[in-house]
Amino acid sequence: MSDPRYSVVGSTYPLDSRQLALIELVESLGPRFAERAERYDREASFPHENYADLRAAGLLGLCVPEKFGGRGADLRTYSIVSATLGKYCGATALTYNMHACSMLWPGALSDDLDMTPAQRAEHDRHRAIHYQRVIRDGAIYAQPFSEGSAAAAGRAPFGTTAARVSGGWSINGKKIFASLSGAAHYYGVLCTEAKPELSMRDTLYMAVPGNAPGLSIVGDWDPLGMRGTVSRTLLFKDVFVPDEAQMMPRGIYFQAASRWPHMFTTLSPTYMGIAIAAYEFTVRYLRGEIEGMPPVKRRMYPTKQIAVAEMWVKLEQTRSLFLRMLEDARVDPPKDARLRAYAAQFTIMENASYICGLAIRTCGGQSMLKSLPLERLYRDSRCGSLMLPWTAELCLDRIGREALYEPGESDD
Repeated sequence: MSDPRYSVVGSTYPLDSRQLALIELVESLGPRFAERAERYDREASFPHENYADLRAAGLLGLCVPEKFGGRGADLRTYSIVSATLGKYCGATALTYNMHACSMLWPGALSDDLDMTPAQRAEHDRHRAIHYQRVIRDGAIYAQPFSEGSAAAAGRAPFGTTAARVSGGWSINGKKIFASLSGAAHYYGVLCTEAKPELSMRDTLYMAVPGNAPGLSIVGDWDPLGMRGTVSRTLLFKDVFVPDEAQMMPRGIYFQAASRWPHMFTTLSPTYMGIAIAAYEFTVRYLRGEIEGMPPVKRRMYPTKQIAVAEMWVKLEQTRSLFLRMLEDARVDPPKDARLRAYAAQFTIMENASYICGLAIRTCGGQSMLKSLPLERLYRDSRCGSLMLPWTAELCLDRIGREALYEPGESDD
């Protein structure tokens, strides 16, 4: 394993042999991902080569249950693997989140939820189809979420709707910031069953083929950071999908969102990895150990030493809360664990950006060069606090509201 200072879990965190092997596997792939990251960022192009490596390593099936041929990773294992990936290429880690969650939500997470025997049997039939595509064919799944409304924040029904038709469903609507647009073989679309009154309880989770008639990808992609995610807009016009396109039975997504809140923390590992990468670069830069640069040491200056110390303290605070959050993750967590999940998400997203900013100030002007990774890490880190469903603002809002109100309470 790499230097424990730059590990997601450090040297004393308990891991089983399978988790250790997965981390070592990602660490072996990481240097190649890091070499390609600048090009993906510059071109705002999707990391196809990285996904070819992930596919060859069997990591597209990381969260596919073992009985379906996958590696059977739970949320904690996924998060540690994803954060390790994030040290090397933030855009790859962030898009990998969308694919891995498309496997995790119908898998280990759904196994914890209440279903009737008929729903459970239906779910097993349907998810077997999706998992076979990944394990046998190497398919990539995306998870478009945002619509530019309150739906992605969990405060309104999704505006994208699915109407019941013979043999399946007809989907109409729009998803914005749809990562992996044009690269995914299937898009796991969250939509609302079309009824006279739309309800969050009627949320459906459907896999739409990337080549489905009526699906179009529009708009440019030229953002500040996370450029390799290629998150353009998806339009759905009378897109037909059969019944087996369901990735969860009707009504189960709403149950999952209510009872398994940690399902929405899966973006945070990417930014945990970015924070570690910024700290590692700073230490190696000040020690004169950056490949391709003169071996000039800058570590003897007290101002640099103090800055590195501050970065380490901030990193350890962030990493500790991240790991504690993963230990909390389960169905029906107690209130303090739910509040801690919000706090962890907020802390990781904000501290990653802070650590990257301090790294730039500490390393100085050369760190702003495109030939070095730090300015890209900084731009990528700034995006985390803005990402739904748990933006930094929404995390604070939920902490304050849920700390002061018990369920059902109001001031009326």
